[in-house]
Amino acid sequence: MAVVTLAKALPLFAVLRGLEPERAQAVADTLVEAGFGILEVTMNSPDPFASIASLVRSLGDRALIGAGTVTRTEEVDELERLGARLVVSPHCDPALVGHAAAKGMTVLPGVFTPTEMMAALKAGATGIKIFPAEAMPPAGVRAVRAVLPPQVPIFVVGGITATNMADYLQAGATGFGMGGSLFRPGKPLDAIASDARAIVSAFHAAKARQ
Repeated sequence: MAVVTLAKALPLFAVLRGLEPERAQAVADTLVEAGFGILEVTMNSPDPFASIASLVRSLGDRALIGAGTVTRTEEVDELERLGARLVVSPHCDPALVGHAAAKGMTVLPGVFTPTEMMAALKAGATGIKIFPAEAMPPAGVRAVRAVLPPQVPIFVVGGITATNMADYLQAGATGFGMGGSLFRPGKPLDAIASDARAIVSAFHAAKARQ
């Protein structure tokens, strides 16, 4: 399931940093029910491969499942073995991007400068993740969008809220990664569900204002 296809439906991905393996299934089910179709379990979570394996088995035909904070090619190899299709990194490592791309995986490296963006795309990135967004206002996204191929998905991650989505969308962003505003370890499922629905609603409202 390609990120480009999913982006046409709802270009939001859940950054599940610290996801507990024993809660992985319940949290993921809650998010998918709310409309999220891209789920990223970060590698600095407790036993992330166990959580990812469980989600691939149960939701692999309904969502794009993978890992975030990926920094080593060995992690990419294990994700492929588990059937995960998404690799998200916090940085631009052309070797890592190329390794994942060669396996046909969806690869979203973290970038900030035009040099990093072009290097990531040359290495085979599916799209780019501008991170941290707190340091790049919408005007910056507008500037880099003007020089990137128009078909490249741009996800903005870090500090995204219901109040700034519209500005980033108008600047050319495709979608967003939602972390702390959506999930944190121990957060009750009903609170996750409520926040997920609110984020989805806010995105649609922001999109309608374009």
